[in-house]
Amino acid sequence: LRTQQPTFGFLFDIDGVLVRGKTPIPAARKAFQKLLNSQGDFLVPVVFVTNAGNCLRQKKADQLSHILDVPISQEQVMMSHSPLRMFKRYHDKCVLVSGQGPLLDIAKQYPFKREWRWGVGQNVNFNKIQIVLLSITKNIISLGFCHPITIDRLRETYPLLDMVDHDRRPKVLHPPAVELPKIEAIILFGEPVRWETNLQLIIDVLLTSGYPGNPYPQGTYPHIPVLACNMDLMWAAEAQSPRFGHGTFMVCLENIYKKITGKDLKYEALMGKPSELTYHYAEYLIRTQAAAKQWKKPIRTLYAVGDNLMTDIYGANLYNRYLEENSSRRGSKARVHAQAAGGTRSTTISQEEELDNSWESELASATATNCRSVLVCTGVYNPHTEVPSDTRESITETVFHGHRDFRFDPALIEPDHIVSDVDAAVDLIFQLENFEPNANCRTS
Repeated sequence: LRTQQPTFGFLFDIDGVLVRGKTPIPAARKAFQKLLNSQGDFLVPVVFVTNAGNCLRQKKADQLSHILDVPISQEQVMMSHSPLRMFKRYHDKCVLVSGQGPLLDIAKQYPFKREWRWGVGQNVNFNKIQIVLLSITKNIISLGFCHPITIDRLRETYPLLDMVDHDRRPKVLHPPAVELPKIEAIILFGEPVRWETNLQLIIDVLLTSGYPGNPYPQGTYPHIPVLACNMDLMWAAEAQSPRFGHGTFMVCLENIYKKITGKDLKYEALMGKPSELTYHYAEYLIRTQAAAKQWKKPIRTLYAVGDNLMTDIYGANLYNRYLEENSSRRGSKARVHAQAAGGTRSTTISQEEELDNSWESELASATATNCRSVLVCTGVYNPHTEVPSDTRESITETVFHGHRDFRFDPALIEPDHIVSDVDAAVDLIFQLENFEPNANCRTS
């Protein structure tokens, strides 16, 4: 049978679309059976774009494979921090990392991971079979930072800085045994566990220009670079109402900094949805999949399926606006924006200054001409009613939950389509694209 070649790709959010917390949404498995052929290969390029950032891409791929009962590779997974691979100017600097999970494994530059396992080997000298300890290497896609420092390491070095929890205050005062090198940038990966500790120590680093053991000097502005991943104010888990996300932590940090200094906290880059930078990188991953399958037709349309108006829908529509504006000047050198168009403050990232030349070339060769937003009703957005025929009737947001540096624009939170769940989204997109998976698609 001749396989129909797609000219579109899927960008799937995870929380609220495929799962709620650790519980799979029933429509997810049904939807993904339609995306595979009888050999278990994807009929259409698919990238999972999540604002989560507390694990390695391979672990998230393994989780998705189990949840969806389909084979998912780490190359199909995009975490909120994935674009940090492009910021090579910071990779050889000492950076403070905030969040939770295996932050050092995520951030560090590991060419491979070595695992030791017992196995069968041969003793050459005595020509005998024996049990030996085998060294096995596994590829890990990490971000490339050479000198990351965690909040815990900073706290251990300067225990007097963390004083909110009385039970954790040091009983005996000792000067630090080893002084840390100057911290030259701060990477906010996601919401931490102990907010008070992270807030205090990050403020210390900002106000001392990277020397948190020193007293606050006067006039330390502008501060050292801050790069933030995941701006979600809230996210959908098993609870009946949305839970605090990293965006809430960022609101706390920004307001504390401004209250102390009278100045705005500035970001060198904002990553994760709805940042345009995230969609640039996701489009690159879509093109990489299509090239690996030797599909000749370019991918022209991206369909972003999500549950959050302020991240999934806003981001997809913002990227679509960029693509439409860029189509008339396709030959010009692309510039990547990490903020809302017309935002209250510019955090535009110049590729010539920030990104490695190879990444500049990759991002400039994008083939997509539009990005369509599809809202599902199984997560943060849930009208508890039947899907309206006029989608504009259901958009009742009056409070802007997006990040401070993104201006509220009602047009950007207007989804192109609203459907009940991800299975309905797949059906709709196949219909829009006149895409008919051939008879060898997977049905069970």
